[in-house]
Amino acid sequence: MIKPLQPGDKIAILATARKISLAEVEFAIQVFESWGLEVVLGRTIDTAYHVFAGDDALRIQDLQQALDDPSIKTIVCGRGGYGTTRIIDQVDFTKFRQHPKWIVGFSDVTALLCHVHNLGIESVHGIMPLLFSKEGAAPSIESLRQVLFGEELNYTAASHAFNRTGTGQGQIIGGNLSLLDSIIGTKSDIDTTGKILFLEDLNEYLYHVDRMMVHLDRSGKLNSLAGLIVGDMSDMLDNADPFAKDAYEIIAEHVAKYNYPVCYGFPVGHEPLNLALVCGREAKLEVQEDGVRLGYI
Repeated sequence: MIKPLQPGDKIAILATARKISLAEVEFAIQVFESWGLEVVLGRTIDTAYHVFAGDDALRIQDLQQALDDPSIKTIVCGRGGYGTTRIIDQVDFTKFRQHPKWIVGFSDVTALLCHVHNLGIESVHGIMPLLFSKEGAAPSIESLRQVLFGEELNYTAASHAFNRTGTGQGQIIGGNLSLLDSIIGTKSDIDTTGKILFLEDLNEYLYHVDRMMVHLDRSGKLNSLAGLIVGDMSDMLDNADPFAKDAYEIIAEHVAKYNYPVCYGFPVGHEPLNLALVCGREAKLEVQEDGVRLGYI
């Protein structure tokens, strides 16, 4: 278990994927400082190498330094985009395993969260600094604060027509569907057996969603879950010849043969309301006719 943060602790903001400017993290810096934390900026902030926050070598070095520095108690990825999987196999997690700390992010950072899960260490799927100033993000920021400072978390969500009722218990793990699909067969690949899996995505063609769900199913990722949480599938794309199903319909089709509880429309993903989830922590998912409850055990 990672120790909750205390006022005066150091928190590092860096970028493992796409570039991000100092101006884009300034609001998050103010928020973290208002929590009594000392913010340390990585060299990847306000640095660019094409679309990336520095070349691979710099992003590796920045993440490695933050992982190894015992004075840094939390690492927050500034944004997602693309690039984390390019560097993750070159990072040494030895000191991190000896002195675990929070790693926070979502989207492309899903790969890093899953990699850490395989080390037996919890992480946080939650809002990143790029989005702190977005209208409607306040509950997401507050949920992140609650996780980092060790406060109790219990979430509720509205009912949805596609929901499958039931109760499931297990470690919660997941994130961006595209990343979960892309890490299959790698060192970051996760065993989903007996776990509560959550999915979200952005700007994907509907037939891509179908193809990824087929791959997850064929790879055995869907057949032994304790439960499935489907978050926002935002700004989905379609071809001139329509796929004829939306993202939720596609997912529902591929899990119809299983019996575990499933909920749709849970507030996690590429929207302002992106509640922080502790990956690797035991949770209980209750999907009832009147709504959804998720709490940690």
